[in-house]
Amino acid sequence: MNTITINHLSKQFGNKQVLKDVSLEVKKGTVFGLLGPNGAGKTTLIECILGLKKPESGEALILGQTARKQRKTVFEQVGVQLQASNFQNNIRVDELCQEMSALYREPLAYQDLLEQFDLTEFQKQRADSLSGGQKQRLSLVLALLPNPEIVFLDELTTGLDTEARREVWRILRSLKKQGLTIFLTTHYLEEAEQLCDELVFLKKGQIIERQNLEQLQQQENYLNLEDYYLQKMEESA
Repeated sequence: MNTITINHLSKQFGNKQVLKDVSLEVKKGTVFGLLGPNGAGKTTLIECILGLKKPESGEALILGQTARKQRKTVFEQVGVQLQASNFQNNIRVDELCQEMSALYREPLAYQDLLEQFDLTEFQKQRADSLSGGQKQRLSLVLALLPNPEIVFLDELTTGLDTEARREVWRILRSLKKQGLTIFLTTHYLEEAEQLCDELVFLKKGQIIERQNLEQLQQQENYLNLEDYYLQKMEESA
């Protein structure tokens, strides 16, 4: 069963073509990695899937529904962490969690999530005063609050130190075992290699490569994902 289906999706801003005829599927319970350089169109693709941007052509379905048309139904089942972690001025961490929890029918207990991500001691602190890494972890807490079937993570571990990044990986693996579908973008190729089942390489708005990571790792000349990624980007230049 596919949790995400994208058919021939294209998006442009003015005269600039940002996405060109993108089609892909994401199966339930997998970790799907969208990889590509800055400006490849990764964030725009996520925004089109979520209905935050309207494509010029094509469609994107989440659990068989269109986010722009069935927003409330879709977002009861979807968690989102986007690159920019901007929080309301002067709102405390616990207040932010309470506000977000009120939007959903069956939210997870935010106190448990704060503890899981080592944020309990900061719950009375203003969210906008947190460090970059703490804001990233809080963004993941908020993304998981709806108890979603699928979560979108855009450059989740940017700004985290090595120890914190690996702890987030551990938690994501645990969530995957519970059946959560994870759609992520990352510039850390080691992160993709550690977490992902399926990979798509995006360059200048087009898919240039799709791979099952396990099958890729079994190829005779495969060394690591970083070398393979760089080779494919050079070949498509």
